[in-house]
Amino acid sequence: MVDDAHAEQGSTRHTGLVSESPGGSRICIVTGANRGIGLEVVRQLSDRGDTVVLGCREVDAGERAASGFAASIGTVLVRWLDVLDAGSMTAIADELTGSFGRLDVLVNNAAIHYDTWQRPSTADLQIVEEAWATNVLGPWRAVHAFLPLLRASGHGRIVNVSSESGSLASMRSDTPAYSVSKAALNALTKQLAADLRRDRVLVNSVCPGWVATDMGGPGGRPVGDGAASVVWAVDLPDDGPTGGFFRDGRPVPF
Repeated sequence: MVDDAHAEQGSTRHTGLVSESPGGSRICIVTGANRGIGLEVVRQLSDRGDTVVLGCREVDAGERAASGFAASIGTVLVRWLDVLDAGSMTAIADELTGSFGRLDVLVNNAAIHYDTWQRPSTADLQIVEEAWATNVLGPWRAVHAFLPLLRASGHGRIVNVSSESGSLASMRSDTPAYSVSKAALNALTKQLAADLRRDRVLVNSVCPGWVATDMGGPGGRPVGDGAASVVWAVDLPDDGPTGGFFRDGRPVPF
């Protein structure tokens, strides 16, 4: 089921409140979710009956993307969410506080600049700064916005969608902006996991692998497989790992 009624609130466009969560379902947010891996993660979670906020910078694009989920047993809420704009996340946090009082899952998926054309010795530092702002500070900002709700869950999960490009063990000289930002995201995962362990919030990085998306390009594996790698970390039990880096449920070297 897709909640597609929407209202303009100044520059913040998002849809109306939902009165209650389906019985036993999780409340989830996926950033950068109007296409690719993020959209498929939304589909897989909503197919399980979860209530999922499809966060996107363009609400119209998000609503078009979510239109195929009408038969889902869960609820998909299309919301304006820009990881560079703290206000967009505060609005969602306020809504979830009023509707549900908690957030169970935050999937930090939004990312930019898979810069295959660059090398570190000649990289355009403006592109590097843009990648850093979205790929590192964006997830960090989202955690700050939603952490009170994740703590209220008692079973919070933060899944940072990373890449083996960010593994120091196998890093090469290509995609410098993307690779360095994902290495930093992995470091943030480690720090958050240690900090939030006492709050029973599990924090992990996941590499979905090379997936045939707009960013990954043709030739990758099906998007459903990459999304399933992410959902594996969403589904971890309370005594599951935290502070790890995984692909398809198996550890990846940092």
